[in-house]
Amino acid sequence: MDIKYYVGVKFENSSKAYYFGTDIDGLKVGDFVIADSIRGVQVGKIATESFDIKNYKSELPLKPIVRKASEDDLFIFEENKKRAKGALKVAYEEIERLKLEMSPLEAEYALDGTKVTITYVADDRVDFRELLKALASRLHCRIELRQIGPRDKARYIGGIGICGLPLCCSTFIPSMEGISINRAKNQMLSLNIPKLSGHCGKLICCLLYEDDNYTELKKDFPNIGTTFFKDGVQFKITSYNVLSRVVKIESGDDVEFVPLAEIKPLIKKRYEK
Repeated sequence: MDIKYYVGVKFENSSKAYYFGTDIDGLKVGDFVIADSIRGVQVGKIATESFDIKNYKSELPLKPIVRKASEDDLFIFEENKKRAKGALKVAYEEIERLKLEMSPLEAEYALDGTKVTITYVADDRVDFRELLKALASRLHCRIELRQIGPRDKARYIGGIGICGLPLCCSTFIPSMEGISINRAKNQMLSLNIPKLSGHCGKLICCLLYEDDNYTELKKDFPNIGTTFFKDGVQFKITSYNVLSRVVKIESGDDVEFVPLAEIKPLIKKRYEK
């Protein structure tokens, strides 16, 4: 295939778009295509515009889009989703029979039905050799067992976050990344780990994607510990809220919360002397 374009494709139960190469002209966002993915031949949906292959900068090789999906392809796709529910039930039965410490979450067939990928979570490594044999004999196709971490589990299952909205990982975050406690420190949050943890038991995702905004907003504030005089009394900045733009200042037992706009001229006046 003479690749002319690369384009983002999303698959069932995935919030992330993956790039594929194609020679097909006129692909539009929302079109269904058949893509040769790492999980086999799959139905996916175009998620981005087509880009000229000359602009592709990644060193990762592009797998191909085979063709636009036909009505027959989409019919088989829907039938495979029904078969996948049965495959997941079989997986539960065999895992229980073998008393394995793992929990299957999802099963997905390749379009041609020759392979089923079963996604699971487990706290430790699992010896699933006997499970593979049992599943192959009952499902009569190639089996791939794919372990995922707690963040991905939360994305699969979904739920409501502490903010009252659906989980970010299951709605719009394209990829799962490790999050350091330094993100919470940058946002000047109380380091109460249970309150900063999401459904997955890990630090909440918003600490990551909001971090750049907090870093930028903090540039407008004086450093913690800065001193200045207000009404003839020396105060020290001990904290501030970048969203409300209110600064906490202290002088002995006197504690005040003052708008940043009132503090900046006083600081400027002192350090101009």
